[in-house]
Amino acid sequence: MQLVEIEDILFNNKSLVFTAEDKKRMMDSFHYLKEFSKDKIIYGINTGFGPMAQYRVNDEDVKALQYNIIRSHSCGAGEPFPELYVKAAMLARFHTFVRGKSGVDPYALELLQTFINEGICPVIPQHGSVGASGDLVQLAHMALALIGEGDVFYKGQRRPTAEVMKELGIKPLKPTLREGLALNNGTAMMTGVGIVNLHFAKKLLDYALIASVIINEIAGSYDDFMAKELNDLKNHEGQSVIARKMLEVAAGDQCMRKRTVEMFHHHEEKVFTHKVQPYYSLRCVPQILGPIYDAYKFTEKILIEEFNAVDDNPVVDMDTEMVYHGGNFHGDYVSFEMDKLKIATTKIAVLMERQLNYLCHDRINGILPPFLNLGTLGLTYGIQAMQFTACSTTAECQTLSNSMYVHSIPNNNDNQDVVSMGTNSAILAKRVIDNCYQVMAIHYIALAQAIDCLEIQDKLSPVTRAIYDEVRAIVPKFIEDTPKDIDIQNIENYLKAKSTNLL
Repeated sequence: MQLVEIEDILFNNKSLVFTAEDKKRMMDSFHYLKEFSKDKIIYGINTGFGPMAQYRVNDEDVKALQYNIIRSHSCGAGEPFPELYVKAAMLARFHTFVRGKSGVDPYALELLQTFINEGICPVIPQHGSVGASGDLVQLAHMALALIGEGDVFYKGQRRPTAEVMKELGIKPLKPTLREGLALNNGTAMMTGVGIVNLHFAKKLLDYALIASVIINEIAGSYDDFMAKELNDLKNHEGQSVIARKMLEVAAGDQCMRKRTVEMFHHHEEKVFTHKVQPYYSLRCVPQILGPIYDAYKFTEKILIEEFNAVDDNPVVDMDTEMVYHGGNFHGDYVSFEMDKLKIATTKIAVLMERQLNYLCHDRINGILPPFLNLGTLGLTYGIQAMQFTACSTTAECQTLSNSMYVHSIPNNNDNQDVVSMGTNSAILAKRVIDNCYQVMAIHYIALAQAIDCLEIQDKLSPVTRAIYDEVRAIVPKFIEDTPKDIDIQNIENYLKAKSTNLL
């Protein structure tokens, strides 16, 4: 599956399909493993788990073993994941199983399909995974729901799973071979969270690009910083792409200036009232957003590879007539990318906060009142306090951007002596992304206020004018001081819901 197909299921509620071919492939794998495992020692079928693998499990206890790993590992803590992120995790687990390399009962796939399509969401706490044998704790909570235990969210309510299943006529899964282990194993949680993170992060990059065009319109900057000839000389794909898209967004603008018209001829003045070159937060946008574009592009490659991978252990391969024991459940690839994603996203927050500071600081911009205050200076305060929120939230992003990937703590009697912390990394990346939307929302309110102050609405490019109109439909021009918390939230919701697809 590619990202667009995944997003169709997650964001457009496209139904997940489980074909007859898929079912046959899984059934063949299931029966093959059932026969292959007779008179053999296969991890997780007739042995304990982790360091307990040295203990053989009696034949009469193998079914109980699968229930035990689900129930024992359902020990997460903290707030539950939002439903969207759990849906993504279930989709990732489904897609691993459909490869037919796990030897699980096809009914497990049918249940995952039903849960996804019917909007049944297992309650999964955010804390618990070290990302080593995958997301054991979080996926145990997913598995717990499939066997009819624990809680789920359904139609906006948290309810006992057994109650919802009975209401909908759904039979719980009864593990028989290795379904418990297979459901617990792998990187589905961190991968699912990572895919959702990437979706929202890419939108932020679009909004940062648009905001950067708008602020240069407000400043009346010379437009040659976006020139193709200039940016292509740097040899970086991301920078060239950003510059090209900025030019597209700016097409039809009447605010930015042409250097050849205004500067490339004889001048008598000794001091220029207009900036010959604007501040870096305005002028160096292709150089700042370019690496972020490249980082996001690579993150997408890794996440799609992981999503389409077999991340189970052991792996059942009918072609070679072998059951391979290894470490495909290890989450380093995702963990590393989530670290990079949150660093890149933090840089967006930093850039937006600096642009916001430009708008607020009258001695820097030279064209706007302090804090975009359209009322009486000293009596009213404009966006002065909103800048505090943006600054505070950006600072939190900077702290959260410290690496999670390198924080390996041995555990599990040192069986898991090097771990990925992949889900923790994905959770921190999610928090950075959410924070960045708050900063972005404040910045867009400020941009609209600056446009109104200068009365340049009709000189904006068609693209930036459309964004301005949409923001103003939510938060009208303000002169008097009023609480802005709801306005910020409403703009944040608008930004998350809007389709951009610039990059």
